[in-house]
Parts: sequence; structure tokens; C-alpha cells
Amino acid sequence: MFLLRPILTIFIFSVLLTQLSDRSYAADDYKVKRQAMIENDIKGRGIKDRKVLDAMSRIERHLFVDGNFMRRAYDDNPLPIDEGQTISQPYVVALMTETLKLKPADRVLEIGTGSGYQAAVLAEIVSEVYTIEIRQKLSEKAGKLLKDLGYRNIKVKNADGYFGWEEYAPFDAIIVTASANHIPAPLIKQLKEGGRLIIPLGSTVYYQTLTLATKKKGELDVEQMGGVAFVPMTGEVQKKGSKQKY
Repeated sequence: MFLLRPILTIFIFSVLLTQLSDRSYAADDYKVKRQAMIENDIKGRGIKDRKVLDAMSRIERHLFVDGNFMRRAYDDNPLPIDEGQTISQPYVVALMTETLKLKPADRVLEIGTGSGYQAAVLAEIVSEVYTIEIRQKLSEKAGKLLKDLGYRNIKVKNADGYFGWEEYAPFDAIIVTASANHIPAPLIKQLKEGGRLIIPLGSTVYYQTLTLATKKKGELDVEQMGGVAFVPMTGEVQKKGSKQKY
């Protein structure tokens, strides 16, 4: 037994070194992929806001996807998450965030927490993020992850995002990360004068138009930004149909 102990100790130490090496390699590999994503798919496609670029450079997107898709986390395409939902394409996340022209003191409302990735990007830029997810499982999972990652400026709520979050209104910006065929009236009401709202607007079955709405004298000045494809917003928005003005 005396002779075996040094051999056993060396073996265990060797195994631990191998495991640490694998983890280190994985972390470095993800970092390389993340920087390639920034250079090729974000900056390379015209995103210039340094705050957005820095935020997405810092955030480990692979932590927000399921294990089977971690190695694809920095590909420029959406990926499936729980409940039949998706984590948005990195370029679209960057584009929507940049379009809001966020400032450090801003208070932002997000409709559709999903994995929590978009909320994390926002939280790296602004002082307060309020995010709503209608699916309880997703809400709880994202809330736990964001807390574990140290985000103290994000509040997560399990509710129907159609009604916004009146308790913390008005908001400097609102981002809707699910498709709808109109802009919910409560969100318009909760948007500050001069505030900006971005939403995939149109058919909830096929494709939508990414739409930017700026509130001016209580009305919305609407700008269309191009085609996108998002999962549909659910809840009250489906009951209202297309009867709303926007």
C-alpha cells in the first residue's frame, strides 16, 4: 500500500490537470469564437456603437444556450431554447440594441426575456432593465442565471408583456423580442416622451418588419428597418388582433 500511494496520488493529480486543461481550452475557445463573432458578424455588418460592441464582447453567450448548442453559441443565427422559443441571432440583438441609442442612465423595458441574453446586453449598457416573460419556466431559469452572473440591475417578471410594467414606467426605451401584428397600447403609454420602442411587426406566422417607433407629442413616429423572423408574442396580444392603430 505504501508503494501504491505515490502512484495513486500522481494519477489523481494527472486527471485533475487534464480536466482543468480541458476547461481552460474550452473557455479560450469560446473567447476566440466570441471575438470572431464581434469582428465578422457585428462590426463587419455595420454595428458601430462601442457600448454595444463592448457589452457583447464581455457576455458569454454560450451560457445562455442549452448544452447541446454551446459550441454553436457564437454562430450568427438564432438557436432553440426551452418552451419552443429561441435566442436571437447575435447581429439582430446588436442591431436592435444600437437602434435604441441607449444612455447609461436609461431605464429599459424588455418584453420577452427568453434566455436572458438580451437583458444581459442591455444591463451592460444602462442602469435599469425590467424584463417580462410570459412562460414561467423561462422566466425562472433566466432570472436565476442572470442573478448567478451577478446582474443586480435587472428585474425579471413572469407575466404577460402586453401590459408592460406600469410600476416602473415611464421607460426611456422598450424592446419587444417577439413578433406582434400591432404595438400594444399599454407599451405606448409607458414609453417616455422622446422614447424609442423597437418591435418585430407584422405576420406572427411568417416574417415581420423590424419597426422603430419614437414617441413625439404622444404619437408614434414609425420607421421600418427591414425583414426579420421572430417567434410570436402570446397572451393578450392575440386577443386584440389588428384592431389597434399601430
